[in-house]
Amino acid sequence: MEIFVITKSFPKEETYSLSDQIRRSSRSVAMNIREGFAKRKYENVFIRHLNDAIGSAEETRGWLSFSRDCEYVISNQQEGLDKKYDQVNAMLFSLINKWESFLTKK
Repeated sequence: MEIFVITKSFPKEETYSLSDQIRRSSRSVAMNIREGFAKRKYENVFIRHLNDAIGSAEETRGWLSFSRDCEYVISNQQEGLDKKYDQVNAMLFSLINKWESFLTKK
């Protein structure tokens, strides 16, 4: 939701480009986790969705860097959000590793 709020202040000419892209990628993180969890009985599908969520988080981080470089976002905002996405990715990596180790114990 922070991404959504921040992008409201982006210039109008970015509405269908940068604003749209960063909103889509940030929402994709949560939706991939949710969709994967719904299909968790198929372990490889669940893990694939978690990996897709990591990819979307990295895409969002890239768009945040562009936003900072274009001076649409101040450095402190970008750095704070970047750290949050780093934490999300760490949690996703941990979940993937724990899930895989859980499966090998079966």
